Amino acid sequence: MIKKETAALLVKQINKELHSGYLYMEFANYYEEKNLPGFAHWYVKQAGEEYEHAMKIRHFLIEAGEKVTLDAIAKPEKDFADTKAPLLAGLKHEQYITASINAIYEKALELKDHLTAEFLRWFIKEQGEEETNAQLIIDKYEMVGGTGTAIYLLDKELGQR
Repeated sequence: MIKKETAALLVKQINKELHSGYLYMEFANYYEEKNLPGFAHWYVKQAGEEYEHAMKIRHFLIEAGEKVTLDAIAKPEKDFADTKAPLLAGLKHEQYITASINAIYEKALELKDHLTAEFLRWFIKEQGEEETNAQLIIDKYEMVGGTGTAIYLLDKELGQR
């Protein structure tokens, strides 16, 4: 059995993952408005992954006999200064999620909740990939300058995800 304290943290993490999906859908909406369908597509796919993460945690909790109760999801910010702003916000958000997963992992270790700790190892690896991908897009955006033909080509690349 998993510990009640880690179960409660995981329920909160489900809401954070659902909020991530909601946030990324807002990024996709923004990029659609800017006629950057590749960027929008990338964030729609990203939103789907976040929803999958929430469902993975939900399934783990249910299999462990824990009750899952969801909270309201906060409305995401949707006013961005430029097309780079959502990219930066996405990286910052992934870092926040990484810190949250790591805190739950540390609590699981502290409580000797080895089942939860083992379960979270996949998420720790996943978050490393999430942060790397977010930074890579920012790096590419900065390399091409965010305008003209180069941004068009980056948009095409992101649309291939």
